[in-house]
Amino acid sequence: MTSGKRPTPPVFTSKLEEREFLKFRLAQALRIFGNRGYDEGVAGHITVRDPIRPDCFWVNPFGLHFKLIQPSDLLLVDHKGAILEESGQKDGPFRLLNTAAFMIHSAIHTARPDVLCAAHSHSTYGKAFAALGRTLDPISQDACRFYNDHVLYEQYNGIVLDEAEGAAITAALGNKKAAILQNHGLLVATASIEATVHFYICLERACEVQLLADTAAAAHGIKTVSINAAQAADTGNMIGSDGSGWFAGSMQFMLLEREEGVTFQGAA
Repeated sequence: MTSGKRPTPPVFTSKLEEREFLKFRLAQALRIFGNRGYDEGVAGHITVRDPIRPDCFWVNPFGLHFKLIQPSDLLLVDHKGAILEESGQKDGPFRLLNTAAFMIHSAIHTARPDVLCAAHSHSTYGKAFAALGRTLDPISQDACRFYNDHVLYEQYNGIVLDEAEGAAITAALGNKKAAILQNHGLLVATASIEATVHFYICLERACEVQLLADTAAAAHGIKTVSINAAQAADTGNMIGSDGSGWFAGSMQFMLLEREEGVTFQGAA
């Protein structure tokens, strides 16, 4: 598709520097979600696996708006739901863990060692499409990113407050990168923060386009036209990989850094 050498993910001098970068990136990701209106009160969460303690993950605190989150606000949580002192948060109103975030993300990070970052939110078009109880059709090149790589979690059992529900969502996700949670919202889990953000944005847009296309088709008494299976699979392999996701997702972070005037300065 292109010529020349693509950028590659950063290389770190230490695990501490990697941790600080991932925290910086995660806070950026949450602000990107906030800027895109993916907030719904206290709902929504993004996590990243800690490189020093890989059995733990960083997560946004309960009750702090996405747009306000900085690296120092993030919580380091173990798989028992304990907030660890290494998070740097000793007290204050935002040293709170969202139970649903823990139940979903703990199960994913435990079952999927390939997943660095997972994101779930109640964005508008994802929520609307999730009410249909179906997966996406490959009706556009962009939708092919999710061809044979997303699932429908077919039941809504209320707010996720127990381990069984988190385990059920994770089992439904399997080895895919995305899930449509029926009557709930969207979930994306990949090998980088950049890819997770990119594919979440793409999944939300794909839901929007499917809703528009199906509505327009119904108005004309026809059905939307899908790309054939072989071409959908080939296209998905090209633009739906973790590497493609990281590369495309990096653009969102470039834009945010230009707008905010803040870049990563290395470990303190």
